[in-house]
Amino acid sequence: MSKKATISSIKKSKGVKPLVMITAYDALFAKLLEPSADMILVGDSLNMSFAGKGDTVSATLEQMIYHTNAVCMGAKNSFVICDMPFGTYSDENVALKNSIKVYQQTHADCVKIEGGEDKAYIVKHLTDNGIAVCGHIGLLPQSVRSEGGYKVKGKNQDEKEQLLLDAKAIEKAGAFCMVIEGTKADVAKEISESVSIPVIGIGAGVDVDGQVLVFSDMLGLFEEFTPKFVKKYMDGATLVKNAVKEYADEVVSHKFPSEEHTY
Repeated sequence: MSKKATISSIKKSKGVKPLVMITAYDALFAKLLEPSADMILVGDSLNMSFAGKGDTVSATLEQMIYHTNAVCMGAKNSFVICDMPFGTYSDENVALKNSIKVYQQTHADCVKIEGGEDKAYIVKHLTDNGIAVCGHIGLLPQSVRSEGGYKVKGKNQDEKEQLLLDAKAIEKAGAFCMVIEGTKADVAKEISESVSIPVIGIGAGVDVDGQVLVFSDMLGLFEEFTPKFVKKYMDGATLVKNAVKEYADEVVSHKFPSEEHTY
């Protein structure tokens, strides 16, 4: 974007313009993504996309700080969100201590934490102490082990009512926006309409206030599996493999480096 988004402009966008959020984990891709994104999320999804782990749970605060710094260096005019990894916000004091570390050691504009009504007291403690918070409700990747897998939310009335309570609690606690993941589209729509802050969907239908995708998913770079909610905008893996094979072939055949690439 030509002008860096702010918490104020993000909140004012609700009902006016859908927000574009995308993940990045390094300076190179952050710089490439910056012109099109309102917000860049340094997601703990890096644990799966780039560390090869089966879930996000083992991501550490040190990892997140390192990658957030890299993203901030590459996209200096972007609104950058640092995902707080599992175990770093187990109570309000732990959350504040770790969020302060993120603020002091990076240029992140806010932190993101998973959880709804049960985590609202933590969100309030952070916002009361000058930490901007993006919430995250619905399917919670950091809870995948305790829930026995990735399960779509909002399938019954009880889940719908709890999600509505979650959204309102996070809003009341002071979050300026929230992500809603893996939730039935009609429920996500109702949740978005029930709060005054933007609700950013991922696997939650089109009737919310914006969308977020993991960049390696939408660019077709991650081959292990493709969630239903992911649209691949290019076949990145094939393009990379073909380019590297062409390079390898030219090395073997002495075609590269040519005179053009020789001092």
